[in-house]
Amino acid sequence: MIEVRVAGDSAEVEAALGLRYRVFCDEQGVTLAADQDGLDPEALHIVAFEDGRLVGTCRLVFDGGIARLGRMAVEADMRGRGVGALVLDAAEDESRSAGAERIRLHAQTASRSLYERAGFEVQGDEFMEEGIPHVTMEKRLA
Repeated sequence: MIEVRVAGDSAEVEAALGLRYRVFCDEQGVTLAADQDGLDPEALHIVAFEDGRLVGTCRLVFDGGIARLGRMAVEADMRGRGVGALVLDAAEDESRSAGAERIRLHAQTASRSLYERAGFEVQGDEFMEEGIPHVTMEKRLA
């Protein structure tokens, strides 16, 4: 069973940063500076655990009525098993609880269908971020 919740302490946030490093830096070639952009201390980190092992994460940064979801990462061996959808659900719940009216994110185009299934809609044209094609997507909460 997968448990998804807000990170409970700094050790869980560090584990989330480690997962992000493995996915974005090791797998995708994103620079550490691009991933660690200085917003983590103010962010709300969502974490997913299976049998005590961190298997997924994302973060939320609140900006007025908008929750900016970012840094969604799932362990390679757990992809395709619904972890990303569970993390998205938790992020949406937390965003609503915080009073956000919309969630906005930059989706890698390879992951676009995950977000579309969750009700996100593309806003604007495809663009490159860290050499990876992305689209801005948004979902109304209120």
